[in-house]
Amino acid sequence: MINNHIQIQSLSYVKPVQRWLKDRYGKDEANKIWAQVCDQYNKWLLDLPDYGGKRNGHAKAIYGGLLVFALYVSLPDHPPVEELGNFVQKLFMGPFTKLGKVFNLNRSLDMWIIDHIFRMSGNRDRKDILKYPSGFINVDEDYDKEHHVARYHFTQCPNADFAKSHDLIHVLPLLCNSDFFGISEIHGQLIRCGTCGNSSVCDYMVMGSQNPLADEYETITDSQGFLVSRKKDNS
Repeated sequence: MINNHIQIQSLSYVKPVQRWLKDRYGKDEANKIWAQVCDQYNKWLLDLPDYGGKRNGHAKAIYGGLLVFALYVSLPDHPPVEELGNFVQKLFMGPFTKLGKVFNLNRSLDMWIIDHIFRMSGNRDRKDILKYPSGFINVDEDYDKEHHVARYHFTQCPNADFAKSHDLIHVLPLLCNSDFFGISEIHGQLIRCGTCGNSSVCDYMVMGSQNPLADEYETITDSQGFLVSRKKDNS
């Protein structure tokens, strides 16, 4: 077993998940389910590759994703995946909601800031992947000054790899689709044609919600439950 994996008790998502379980199933049943969630999470930890634990810049995404997978398979009523959508997006993207009170991607300065953040994250990812080959592979793309658009993409995603190897690809949209909500909370629009779950890359094209380019796309749900962007047919 890799010793630096993040234990479930250390995740900031634990209390919100426990509250959600209590509200949905009642206290006694919630406690039973949570025990099963912990058992499943810990079993999966035994076989996970070395991601770097807390040293990985995407640690919350990786281990938070593992928590969501463990949660879903432990639910006794086996609800449709989409029933958890609102809960999961708020669970992961709560900081974006707070940030949106002061940060607005319709401002050119804020777009420059987020592109800078993406670039710093990409540089960190490229260092991490040398030490932890099973992590995220991040590819930067130049900032589009003409259209005020920031771009990058992943060619490898631990959450997608885990979902594929554990027959949980139907649960993966809970994680991926949250990105659309998060970007919208900072007054932006995410244009994404695919993820590592339903495509060869997970692409991010981010712009302000009032950017004319945003009007050229629509967001739909594909056959696997992933939110994807498609060019509008104006013919």
